Amino acid sequence: MRWIIFIVFYILISLYAFQALRTVTKSNWVYAVYVLISVGVLGNFIFHWAQPDTGQVLTGAKSYAFGFLLALISAKLVLMLVLFGEDIVRLITGVFKSLWGSSDKGFYLASRRDFVSKIALGIAAIPFASLLYGMYRGKYNFQVLSYELAFEDLPEAFDGYQITQISDVHSGSFDNHEKINYAVNLINEQQSDAIFFTGDLVNNRADEMESWKDIFGTLQAKDGVYSILGNHDYGDYAEWESDAAKHQNLQDLKDTQKKMGWDLLLNEHRFIEKNGERIAVVGVENWGAGSFVKHGDADKAAAGLGANDFKIMLSHDPSYWQEKLKNDPKKYQLTLSGHTHGMQFGIEIPGWIKWSPVKYRYKNWAGIYQEFDNYINVNRGFGYLGYPGRVGIWPEISVIKLKKKRSS
Repeated sequence: MRWIIFIVFYILISLYAFQALRTVTKSNWVYAVYVLISVGVLGNFIFHWAQPDTGQVLTGAKSYAFGFLLALISAKLVLMLVLFGEDIVRLITGVFKSLWGSSDKGFYLASRRDFVSKIALGIAAIPFASLLYGMYRGKYNFQVLSYELAFEDLPEAFDGYQITQISDVHSGSFDNHEKINYAVNLINEQQSDAIFFTGDLVNNRADEMESWKDIFGTLQAKDGVYSILGNHDYGDYAEWESDAAKHQNLQDLKDTQKKMGWDLLLNEHRFIEKNGERIAVVGVENWGAGSFVKHGDADKAAAGLGANDFKIMLSHDPSYWQEKLKNDPKKYQLTLSGHTHGMQFGIEIPGWIKWSPVKYRYKNWAGIYQEFDNYINVNRGFGYLGYPGRVGIWPEISVIKLKKKRSS
């Protein structure tokens, strides 16, 4: 039934949007191309999505089928909205003239205006082209975003200490080794003292990393690479033949990180020491608001630490910062999170606008936030999931320099 409803919806918006083409051209070739693309994209989507569910989260051909459909529907919806606005004006004008006009022809609906349809087609081309660009180039348009944060209680030895954060790799979605190798080299070029990965290494299964572990295993930092688990790493979105198989998958993922030389923190902490002083790296398992798994335990992870210890907290979902971390008496000076991906779609113009629909779901969704003298950085994500691209919210490598705040 849901397929029938969707197909009817798709046909209706396609027919409505077609009116713009009919207004600006009488070419049967143009009409034929429109029909072929509309039918082809819908058929490709149905073909892939009607396959038996394997438990995968929109990977491979299924993702691209969704991406092309999304691009086409977005364009048609824009056309429909503009044409609908014109139809309202045409209807009101027709009613007004039939009631109070001098014509004796009765009700008359004016023809569509050519320039309105041309404007509609021009506007519709923007989301269509943007979503296609996001699939072709945007998903690998890696950006290095640099920040400098000052703390009164930062140990003197760590003044100028630089860290790099990446998050949400989602290796099961990748399809270009050259681009990923470039991005990993870009991370190493930052020459940070430590590297932190804040969860979601895979979409579902540990073996998704098989083709990529050698590349990510080249990540290097003087004080090491630290990691945590994200909600996708537990295998909760895949179907398993048994609980034992699911447990083994998680163990395989942990083993993979160990083989890559990453220090995986499972509700525990480590110390980084320098010139007789130290900072703590605290890592919690995933804790997410709503239906997301809640394995994270900050109290357990920070056992033995006090408010005077300078702490960098790794927490995949920024919801935990709002729920507990930002006002915890132990004081987590800096929290590093990911999870939101910035929804992989939005508009960002530094110093002017930062917007994405995901802001209506998460209070902290991209970049640096400060509350109660504590900071959180929400990384926009390294990879992508679902829609196989990014538009406006580009894949991010965060570089943060810690500074000692001096008394004035």
